Amino acid sequence: MKKTYHGSCHCGAIRYETRLDLSAGTFRCNCSICMKKRNWLAVAQPEDFRLLSGEEKLGEYQFASRKLHHLFCKDCGISSYSWGENEHLGTFYAITVSCLDDATAEELIAAPIAFVDGLRDRYDGPPEETRHL
Repeated sequence: MKKTYHGSCHCGAIRYETRLDLSAGTFRCNCSICMKKRNWLAVAQPEDFRLLSGEEKLGEYQFASRKLHHLFCKDCGISSYSWGENEHLGTFYAITVSCLDDATAEELIAAPIAFVDGLRDRYDGPPEETRHL
């Protein structure tokens, strides 16, 4: 069941709310940026995401296919969410689970984690090794 969560960057300049069902699953990816950021993400649909403050503080980074918009706070550097487009999902938001301010420890512990092989652009299954993700 979807629940409304509030998320933010470290300094609080970027604030948003999103509706997620963490029990439906989260994911970790092995692509180059997710590896460096140690991303733990959940997908939200556009109707389930609302930026509350800080649009003017958002910086953006894109690379490779430039399909994903990796956003970060220009003040503290934290990437609390990204957005992109995918042939299966359409437009989506990738929410950084660790930036959800009101997710309980119990919800996070219970959230299933799937692994995707973004390094090889294979998002339908896990990479051969996941222990380091």
